[in-house]
Amino acid sequence: MELLSRDIEAVIRKHKDQYPVIAVTGPRQSGKTTLLKTLFGDYRYVSLENPDNRAFANDDPVGFLKEYPERVIFDEVQQVPLLFSYIQTIVDESRQMGQFILSGSQNFQLLHNITQTLAGRVAIFKLLPFDFAEMRSGKLLSDTFPEVCLNGFYPAIYDRGIDPTTFYANYIQTYVERDVTELANIRDLRQFRTFLSLCAARVGQLMNLSSIANECGISQPTAKSWLSILESSYITFQLQPFYRNFSKRVVKTPKVYFYDTGLLCHLLGIRNTATFNENPLRGSIFENMIVAELHKQNEHRYLHRDYWFWRDSNGHEVDLLVQNGNLYDIFEIKSTQTIMTEHFAGLHFFSEISENSTGEKTLIYGGSINQSRTQYTVLGWKNI
Repeated sequence: MELLSRDIEAVIRKHKDQYPVIAVTGPRQSGKTTLLKTLFGDYRYVSLENPDNRAFANDDPVGFLKEYPERVIFDEVQQVPLLFSYIQTIVDESRQMGQFILSGSQNFQLLHNITQTLAGRVAIFKLLPFDFAEMRSGKLLSDTFPEVCLNGFYPAIYDRGIDPTTFYANYIQTYVERDVTELANIRDLRQFRTFLSLCAARVGQLMNLSSIANECGISQPTAKSWLSILESSYITFQLQPFYRNFSKRVVKTPKVYFYDTGLLCHLLGIRNTATFNENPLRGSIFENMIVAELHKQNEHRYLHRDYWFWRDSNGHEVDLLVQNGNLYDIFEIKSTQTIMTEHFAGLHFFSEISENSTGEKTLIYGGSINQSRTQYTVLGWKNI
C-alpha cells in the first residue's frame, strides 16, 4: 500500500514555524513515527525506548542534548522526564522555531511534563488511527460499516495486510498491557482484562464505575484509576453530558467510547460480519464508530471543538452536540439503513426545549444516501 498522507500534516507544518517545540501524541501504532519522519525528513530521529539512548539521556542530559541540540525528533520522550526542563532552557535561549519535535504514546506523562516546563513554547497535536477521509484517499474504506468496524483503523492492518484478529490480540498483549503495567501497580492482569472487556460491553452507555468495580472484584477508586489509564493510553475516551440544564432532570454521568472499533469488536469477541450483525451491541458499535470519527476529524484538522451528549431522566436523548457560534448543532446516530419518523424524536424534543439554541439537526444513519429535509439533514455514515 502507498504511504497515505495524514490530514494533520498541513497544520503541523504551519505551526512548526510558530513554535520552538512540536509535540505529537496518540496511541501506539497510530503512525506517529512514520508521520514525523515523513514531515521532518531532514531531522535526526532518536527513539528513547532504545535502552542505550534512554540511559545516555537520563545519566547525562547535558551531554545528550549537546549531541542533539536542534532539528531532532525525540520519540517516546516521556521515558526521560528530565529532558523537558533542559529543552526549555535551550529553546528560551535560542528562540529558534521548530527546534525540537517530541512524540509520545502516554498522554498523561507527556502532557504533565509539557505543562510543567514547556507551556507557551509547544504546539500539541494528537494523531489518532485513520479517519474516513484518509481511508478514502487510499481506497481502504469498505462500503459496509460492519466490515469497517471489524477491521478498525490502525495503519499496520492496511500497510502490512495483518489479519485484524491477530493484530488486536497482539496489540492488547504488547501495548495495552505494557502501558498499563508502566502506569499502575496492577497485581492481577486477568482482573484488568476483565475490566477492559466490561468497558467494551458498556460502550455508548452511561459509565457506572461502581457496577464494573463490583463485577471485577476491585474498589471503585481502582476502577477510576484504571479508566484514567485507558484514556491516557488512547484506548478509551469519555463523552461528557451537556452542561446546560434545559431540563432539571438532566443526566450528569459521562459515556465511554473506544478510539478504535476494531479493538472494541475484538474485546467483544466479534470476529466476522455475521456475528457483528447478530450482536445486540451492533447499534452501539456503530455509534462508537461515528463518535470516534468526529473526534478524529476534530484532532486531525485542529478544529478545537467540544462534543457532548444530552439525556434527561425520562429517556429523551441527543447522541451528540457541538457548539456552532451561539447555537448547538445536534446529531442522532442510528445504525439502521431505513429512516423512520421516530429517529428524529430526540432531535425534535431537544429543539423544542432548548430555548431557540438549536442549529443544524442531523441524523447519521447506516445507509449511504444523503437527504435534505425541511427541518433535518440526513447523512449516510460514509459522508460525515
